Amino acid sequence: MYSSSQHRDYPQSMKTILVVEDEAPVREVLRFCLERSGYLVTSAATARLAQAQLDYFVPDLVTLDLGLPDKTGLELLQDWRRQERTQRMPVVVVSGRGDERDRVSGLRAGADDYLSKPFSRDELLARVETVLRRAAPTDAREVVEINGLRIDSASIRVTAGERPVALGPLEFRLLRYFMTQPNRVHSRDDIIDRVWRSKEYVDPRAVDVQVRRLRRVLEDVGYAECIETVRGMGYRFADQPAR
Repeated sequence: MYSSSQHRDYPQSMKTILVVEDEAPVREVLRFCLERSGYLVTSAATARLAQAQLDYFVPDLVTLDLGLPDKTGLELLQDWRRQERTQRMPVVVVSGRGDERDRVSGLRAGADDYLSKPFSRDELLARVETVLRRAAPTDAREVVEINGLRIDSASIRVTAGERPVALGPLEFRLLRYFMTQPNRVHSRDDIIDRVWRSKEYVDPRAVDVQVRRLRRVLEDVGYAECIETVRGMGYRFADQPAR
């Protein structure tokens, strides 16, 4: 079983992939192909074990078989898309069910791509790379610092001066979106599209709730006023906030 201490030893800049596949030979082929290409790979043979791993960490990408013994892959994927911490987690379905109806069902359930078995190593890697590229932040810079507030996308860390700032996954993405485009006004719909990126409806009021949470955390380190409300339009991260 996967442990949190195992993952903590991995280099933060490397991409981690969770392989969810009940057939051991296919699971090992996927692991071999991905590890040879420089990815850090962990695996699970059942939906229960996959969810147990996600309780410890959210990987950069998941490859998901549909024919799991304890729960269908589609049900598992739908569960993930309903949870805030995994709703934007990139998922590539890798399945022996290759007809159009199955592919459409997988994509509608929230898969980012669908790969049919048997597959070639080159096609697997190309699809994984494409999905990871689409999921990457709009701004390619890994580190952004504004007036002492620093966000590092590679290590998933935020600091204010020397003080660490603890943020949840959604708060981190929201702050990164703001800080990579300072002084620009962002509407609630834009924020939902770029931060949530959910295939399901998100109430615009959820943005207000998340901004309040982020402000409360930043207030402890003196940066709450950087997030300004622009009445009737949305929010802005000001590099020179009004005092």
